[in-house]
Amino acid sequence: MLKPLNEYVVLSFEKVESKTESGIILSTSEKDKPSIGNVVALGPKVKDIKVGDKVVYQTYSGTKVKFDEKEYLIIKEENILAIYE
Repeated sequence: MLKPLNEYVVLSFEKVESKTESGIILSTSEKDKPSIGNVVALGPKVKDIKVGDKVVYQTYSGTKVKFDEKEYLIIKEENILAIYE
């Protein structure tokens, strides 16, 4: 597992699929993806969020990494804008 340092947070992404009424799955481009992720790990200096929170983050911030065939985003806490409830 990834263990972030300092004020960094590791986010995973929810798979977003769009379907037509007839059941055809439409692919979503990178620019159409919502900037929402699930918190999976926290650095020791993170204060305002917790593992399991769903958060909204600034688009084009952080670093994407692939680990164990899954894509994650490592981002600073200051780039997280809100907790999604």
